[in-house]
Amino acid sequence: MYRHIYCGLISICVSILFSPSLSFFFQEFPENTRPVNFTHSPFQCPDMSRSPTVPSSVELVKAADIKVIAALGDSLTTAIGANATNVLGIPIEFRHVSWSIGGHGSYQDVITLANIVRLFNPNVLGAAPAKTVHGTSAPLSETGFNLAVTGHNTFNLPGQTRHLIDTLRNYEGLNFDEDWKLLTILIGMNDICDYCKDKVLFSVDNYIHYMTNSLEMLMNEVPRMIVNVVQILPMETLRQVQRPTPGCLLQRSFCSCLIKPGAGSPELKELVEINLEFQKRLEQLLHSDSFFREDFAVVLQPFMKQADPPRLPNDKIDMTFFTHDCFHFTIKGHEELAKGLWNNMFQPEGGKFMVSSFSDPIELICPPMNSANWL
Repeated sequence: MYRHIYCGLISICVSILFSPSLSFFFQEFPENTRPVNFTHSPFQCPDMSRSPTVPSSVELVKAADIKVIAALGDSLTTAIGANATNVLGIPIEFRHVSWSIGGHGSYQDVITLANIVRLFNPNVLGAAPAKTVHGTSAPLSETGFNLAVTGHNTFNLPGQTRHLIDTLRNYEGLNFDEDWKLLTILIGMNDICDYCKDKVLFSVDNYIHYMTNSLEMLMNEVPRMIVNVVQILPMETLRQVQRPTPGCLLQRSFCSCLIKPGAGSPELKELVEINLEFQKRLEQLLHSDSFFREDFAVVLQPFMKQADPPRLPNDKIDMTFFTHDCFHFTIKGHEELAKGLWNNMFQPEGGKFMVSSFSDPIELICPPMNSANWL
């Protein structure tokens, strides 16, 4: 969720980061909030097999049947700053640890949706293998099918969608017509951040218009696809994510419509209402059969709808979940998002888990036996 206003800062950071004498800024892993030798316990399910034959119906697809994984969105999906060791690392996009598509190591190294799916199908295509730098072009060999773009608003989503469709259609080694594809979309929080700057461009109606346009493109052109559309966060409580550092001052620029208004001000109250309306209208759009056919489905995953920022026992914000800009998530936060998304995927509509606070670690569930239950 970055703003173009940062081009100057980003250019300076990029030149510093690419200096051979300062390559330590690219040092990675272990993630800086946990011990060097940390690994996750293995995750095993009673049935991790694929279907005997490739399913023709979206309702019969098992986790092991997924052959392609992809993601669209903004800086929460590019994982900006997620493993940065200081403020100069904020422009780095740690795509390979992104919650919905990161492909670093294995599940025991980093929990991402892609690494969970790999436990069921080790050969899944598309997991992001590397990091990139905001504002610089990057090949698919670095991004994988993580085609999210830092700073993008919902009006950019149709362009991302076209890029993805063309990429999938032309990618060597991918059977566009036969392979089952899993796409995750999370976008819209930049619209909230920018709302006060242009209330028409970033209106709820435009949010739904561009989301609808993108989903219709996918449905009309891509066979055998399941699309997770993840509900946006309630953003007001992010105002509490503060510490007295230069990095935290960045909040006021890239999400000024949220951060600058005074507590209880009419401007803040309006923004909170708009945030809720975004959530409500997205539910109305997707709680229908508009985006469903035998080999295609769009599913709203609401696990973040009511989420409060993680807190310590003294009720202060747990800053280990947040990057040096006090806004985006560290790997620790990305892992909780990955687990929440995975669980939602195998819970029925009306029974999908919603996180009340990321303070409580999410326990992964196994897909139900003898049933895909994606829908």
